[in-house]
Amino acid sequence: MDPICEHVLQSRRQFLATSASGIGGLALATLLLGDGQLAAAAASEAVNPLTPRPPHYAPKAKSCIFIFLEGAPSQIDLFDPKPKLNELHGKKLPESLTKEIRFAFIQKDSAVLMGSPRKFKPCGQCGMELSDLLPHLSTCADDIALVRSLHTEAFNHHPGQLMMNTGVPVFGRPSVGAWLNYGLGCESQDLPGYVVLTAGRGTSGGASNWTSGFLPSTFQGVLFRNQGEPVLNLANPAGISPAVQRQSLDTLRELNQQRHDYTSDPEINARIAAYELAFRMQSAAPELLDLSSESPATLEAYGINREEGDMKNEHGGGKGEFRGFATNCLLARRLVERGVRFVNLYHASWDHHSSLDAGLTFNCKMADQPVAAMLKDLKQRGLLDSTLVVWGSEFGRTPLGENRIGTVANTGRDHHPIAYSIWMAGGGIKGGQVIGETDEIGWNIVKDPIHINDFHATILHLFGMDHLQLTYRFKGRDFRLTDVAGKVVDRLLA
Repeated sequence: MDPICEHVLQSRRQFLATSASGIGGLALATLLLGDGQLAAAAASEAVNPLTPRPPHYAPKAKSCIFIFLEGAPSQIDLFDPKPKLNELHGKKLPESLTKEIRFAFIQKDSAVLMGSPRKFKPCGQCGMELSDLLPHLSTCADDIALVRSLHTEAFNHHPGQLMMNTGVPVFGRPSVGAWLNYGLGCESQDLPGYVVLTAGRGTSGGASNWTSGFLPSTFQGVLFRNQGEPVLNLANPAGISPAVQRQSLDTLRELNQQRHDYTSDPEINARIAAYELAFRMQSAAPELLDLSSESPATLEAYGINREEGDMKNEHGGGKGEFRGFATNCLLARRLVERGVRFVNLYHASWDHHSSLDAGLTFNCKMADQPVAAMLKDLKQRGLLDSTLVVWGSEFGRTPLGENRIGTVANTGRDHHPIAYSIWMAGGGIKGGQVIGETDEIGWNIVKDPIHINDFHATILHLFGMDHLQLTYRFKGRDFRLTDVAGKVVDRLLA
């Protein structure tokens, strides 16, 4: 037989018979449509890209509150006590330790070690040592897994923030919250799957920290404001009734759907979903921000109405930081109660190149009480088991004192990506333990190093997601949060 005729007949046979691409496939689709399965799935995904999806395996966590303290808190003064460093205060480090190290501002030739004035004591039944600047958090030690051995390659703020939030120190990659919403969807119908709350002066990385990158924009973080409308342009203009707005949205939806049918651009579905979500948020967001239903005892526990007094923060955002950050901690609890998948709490700045003692004292007095109250509140309401809480930043601070040109004395610390501390609680984390160890001055990791990619792999694991399987094809290859690295830290798991 002629090869061309044979090919035509074979193609015709495949078209008529196969269930993958021919009439058989259409028949299968018709059967499924009869059961309502295919129609429901397609309609749900088209209407709401954040429709909940099953994980790879049974999850421990359903939501995450990620407290990001921009600028890098000093682990040596908060989480990793170093008596030997105090003994060596004012001494130089051997050149072999600093020769290959890059600093942001430290002048190597004259740099000396700087001890800490902080007092550490064992806390909880586990005996975890925490700073005297964290008296409230110290009462939660048995729920916390403290990691003293995190490390990264980025030693400047914006690359470090990108690394911690997106897994790589470059622009254009999706953040952790975007990946989780892409993989799992969101249980809330009236609020975004990913909400961002800020206090202080704002992060240097800005929206690049909560971007959806190359994922559809549905999955990016939505910034809620502390005053006025929670989201800009959420309220209707004067003279526009809800009925008129609904008619306008229906017309706009039809036009967008026609365009989607023609182009199959997934971003159009994201746009449709954004308009619909904004419509539902007009009632949900104001209710969320109305704290009148919270008891006076709850407001007092979080420290909503505390005053800064005469305390000043040279690196912060002025008066009102105490109230702003405490309110955000309470809102974070209210958000996860309402099914929001991922909540970022950002505060800036903890970048203490100078005035470390005064700046850290202010910031800890601001953050310690509401963060501890949030942990206890989640636990009391039965939410901590399913809510992962993270305290972290882009890197740590050096055991060396800051000695940039023009300074008279060492009163701060420089950037230190080699070894620093974070903690995690709830959501499948085994609390009451310390993982990792640094040397006697806090310079290098000597036990159980954990890279940021490992940290991200562990977060995804807690949500029932295999970090190797959660991928998105972009520009011809499959990308993932952990890039080409990452392993789950089993010791963190309950």
